Amino acid sequence: MPTTPHIERHFSSSETVRDVVIGMADGLTVPFALAAGLSGAVASTDIIVVAGLAEVAAGAIAMGLGGYLAARTDAQHYQSERRRETHEVEHLADRERREIAEIFQGYGLRGTQLDAVVSAISAEPARWVDFMMRHELGLDAPNPRRAPISALTIGGSYMLGGLVPLAAYFLLADAHRALLASVIVTGIALLCFGAVKARLTAVPVLRGALETLLVGGLAAGVAFAVARLIA
Repeated sequence: MPTTPHIERHFSSSETVRDVVIGMADGLTVPFALAAGLSGAVASTDIIVVAGLAEVAAGAIAMGLGGYLAARTDAQHYQSERRRETHEVEHLADRERREIAEIFQGYGLRGTQLDAVVSAISAEPARWVDFMMRHELGLDAPNPRRAPISALTIGGSYMLGGLVPLAAYFLLADAHRALLASVIVTGIALLCFGAVKARLTAVPVLRGALETLLVGGLAAGVAFAVARLIA
């Protein structure tokens, strides 16, 4: 009797999703809070649009730069740890072999099986260092293009998210009507964003959507209160 082949589906783009979440979440809340705060101080939307666009541009650049520097720091940390691990493999080989043995002992290997595994891994220095980086330190080699990709992803997501709450101010001349429309549109956007994020990360869609709306709404509410105090 033929069997249905098992196809494993694992999500492998967690870094990209994290960057999109960081950029989009801030983009949906910070410009909204700024626009909402200004809506209580001015009647026309012209000033709000100009201030909102300036904030979106500055925020996208700042967030993108932050993502770039964070990714560069991760890469530099990995290279620093790899140099240290290479030195230890070359000069403290016996200790490093004991560390390999301790790792596999945790999986139940003993005796000749354990000795064979330790010998196989330590036979080739580059593979040995790769193993220690991954299993002793829990570090994977970063993508060399990670920094610019992260910067573009976070910055672009922030810009896209920031235009959503501002859209109503482009279309409506009255600031108070635009604020009401912006609240509705931003709330819907947060729900949709949360649902998509939940689907990608295998979280229940309804729970993910409501959590994102709650967290985004709370952040927007706090920022709105601060903006109103300043305005």
